[in-house]
Amino acid sequence: MTNNDVLKKLRVALKLRDDDIIKILSLVDFRISKSELGAFFRREDHPKYMECGDQILRNFLNGLVIHLRGPMPKKGENNVQKKSNN
Repeated sequence: MTNNDVLKKLRVALKLRDDDIIKILSLVDFRISKSELGAFFRREDHPKYMECGDQILRNFLNGLVIHLRGPMPKKGENNVQKKSNN
């Protein structure tokens, strides 16, 4: 299974549109245009097909974690929240 296949399957499973994926990538400061993104979802025999590299998939997955869970708390904030809950 290629990175393109993984990206396609996540897109369908999470019901993401191109704009959503671009926003998710921007959460980790990774910029990509709609046309570049669209090239990943084309068929392999299409002339404008582009292979999705490891860096793009890695950034998408890291952005997806932030999108679904929220940003990681800073080191000092995590301990303060635990103490205030007790």
